[in-house]
Amino acid sequence: MTTDQTADDRVPAAAPTGADVRRGPFRVGERVQLTDPRGRLHTITLQPGATFHTHRGYLRHDELIGASQGVVVQNTSGIEYLALRPLLSDHVLSMPRGAAVVYPKDAGQIVTMGDVFPGATVVEAGVGSGGLTLSLLRAVGDAGRLVSIERRADFAAIARGNVEQFFGGEHPAWDLRLGDLADELPHAAAPGTVDRVVLDMLAPWENLDAVATALAPGGVLVCYVATTTQLSRLTEDLRADGRYTEPEAWESMVRGWHLEGLAVRPQHRMIGHTGFLLTTRRLADGVQPPQRKRRPAKGSYPVAPDGTPAPDAELWSPEAMGERETSAKKIRRVRRELHVAPDDLAAREDGTPPEDD
Repeated sequence: MTTDQTADDRVPAAAPTGADVRRGPFRVGERVQLTDPRGRLHTITLQPGATFHTHRGYLRHDELIGASQGVVVQNTSGIEYLALRPLLSDHVLSMPRGAAVVYPKDAGQIVTMGDVFPGATVVEAGVGSGGLTLSLLRAVGDAGRLVSIERRADFAAIARGNVEQFFGGEHPAWDLRLGDLADELPHAAAPGTVDRVVLDMLAPWENLDAVATALAPGGVLVCYVATTTQLSRLTEDLRADGRYTEPEAWESMVRGWHLEGLAVRPQHRMIGHTGFLLTTRRLADGVQPPQRKRRPAKGSYPVAPDGTPAPDAELWSPEAMGERETSAKKIRRVRRELHVAPDDLAAREDGTPPEDD
C-alpha cells in the first residue's frame, strides 16, 4: 500500500474457497451439528420442509434455515438443541465414508510435521473417503496444488462428494486422479517439482522410486501405516534406497478429560492407536546419506552362521521381532502356583506319578 493510499481504497481480495460457507446464517444444503442436553451430537443436512426425528419428538429444518450459528432450538417435546456448523474435525468423523478416514489427530500431525504450506505442490495417495484431503486443501490454499491419486473409483467418488460438500463446490487446487501412484505420478508432476508427498497405503515401499523422482531436494515424504511390520519394512527400504534422510516415526494418542466441579479426571475412553506416522526428506541427487553413528541393538539384524544377512524367513521370525522365550524356571514357578503337575495332561505309560520339582 502506497503512502497516499488509505485502507478504504484497497480492493478487497476474493475470499478463499470455502470461507463463505463457514460464515453467516445457516443455508439450505449445508450440514448442521445439533447438541442435545446430554452432549450427544447429531449432524443433519438442511432441506426445506424436512424434519429431524428422535424417539422424543422432532425438529423442523425450517426453524434453522436462515438462523444464526449458536442458536438454541426446541423440538416438539421441548428438548433443546444447540445448533452450530461442524468443525473440520467433526465433519471428518461424521461425513459419509467408504473407507476408514485418517483421524483428525493424525491429519493435524501430517500437516504440521510435514510442513504443508500455502502454495505447495502436494501429492496424496490413496484418498479413501477424503478426510485427509480436506486438511491438505486447507493447508495449500487456492494458490497451491493437491494431486490426489486413488485406485478405486467408488472411493474417489465418495471423496469428491465429501470435499465439494465441505467447500461448497469444486476446489481450484484439487486434481483427483484414478489409478496407481507409480503410473499416474509421472503424468501429474514433472520430476523434482513436488514439495510434499503423503502416502496412506498398504505397501508404501513399493513407490519409493516414483516418489524420489517427483520430490524436489529437501521435499518431505510422510507415510501413514497401521502396523509395526509395515513400519519396519518401510524404514529398512528407505535406508536401502539411499535418496532419503534417516526416517523418523511416532504415533499420537488423545485422551479427553472429564470436567465437572471438583471432579476433574481423565475420561475412561480415549483415541489410542490409529496408525504410525513416518517422515523423511529427499536428499539432493548424488549425495550419500550420512552414516548412522549409533550401533543397532544386538539381535536387531539377524545373521546366518556364516555372517551373512539372514533370509527373510529368519528376519521376520519371533526371535528377530523381539519375542523372548519363556524360561523353564518360570514355567516351573507358574506351574507350582497353579498346582499343575508336569504330566497332568498325559499319564505316564508305566502308571507312576509325576515327579515333583
